[in-house]
Amino acid sequence: MLWNSYIYFAVSAMLLWAVGAVLSLLGKRRAAIIFTSMGLAVFFTYIMMMWVMLERPPLRTMGETRLWYSLFLPLAGLIVFLRYGYRWILSYSALLATVFACINIFKPEIHEKTLMPALQSPWFAPHVIVYMLAYALLGVATLMALVALMQRRRQSRWARQASPFDGLNSLVTVGWVFLTMGMLFGALWAKEAWGHYWTWDPKETWAAVTWMGYLVYIHLGPTANRRLSLLWLLLCFVMLQMCWWGINFLPSAQGASVHTYG
Repeated sequence: MLWNSYIYFAVSAMLLWAVGAVLSLLGKRRAAIIFTSMGLAVFFTYIMMMWVMLERPPLRTMGETRLWYSLFLPLAGLIVFLRYGYRWILSYSALLATVFACINIFKPEIHEKTLMPALQSPWFAPHVIVYMLAYALLGVATLMALVALMQRRRQSRWARQASPFDGLNSLVTVGWVFLTMGMLFGALWAKEAWGHYWTWDPKETWAAVTWMGYLVYIHLGPTANRRLSLLWLLLCFVMLQMCWWGINFLPSAQGASVHTYG
């Protein structure tokens, strides 16, 4: 099964991302971009091969969604690197992507070809893919917030570069836009699958909480106390994790959630 060869693609991609991160720290911008892009190509190739083999989008299980998150994190880091030139961002995004990629190595999940009727909607794939891209962008924004907080505590060796806070608001706004698109696709999917655009299912409730949390940051973050706004952004990321996988541990989601597909 193709899933058994995942480790070879994942390790190759992670090594390429690591080389790209080191090169970016050394100031080798073009080489860093090339190696990071090569890692993305390797990982994306595996996802596409899995899509063909399963005869469906690899988006059904948590392991499959982690594939997309592991792909989009270095992509988001590369976008920030290209736009703002932060040398450290590729290291942070590559490290976070490696964590999620390794979870799939050490905790593989069963990947079946069949999809339950609710998942056979044409809105299923765009809904999840857009959400994973939003999660990755907001994950990188969280890394930037952490670095900005550390810079406020001490003079770091990155102080010679522009502050991570400079591009943070724009990144969060873009991530929120994709989050909004994901919710809209999800509503259309829900209408087709269950007859209602919104049911206040635990997953949907936390999605709304997360969406509102980032909206508060977008409106108040630039004008509020900088440290408090950064801390609020970290709290929003906790909300996001709760929406993604934390709700699986809530008693209200056990068996009663329409987002339970097991």
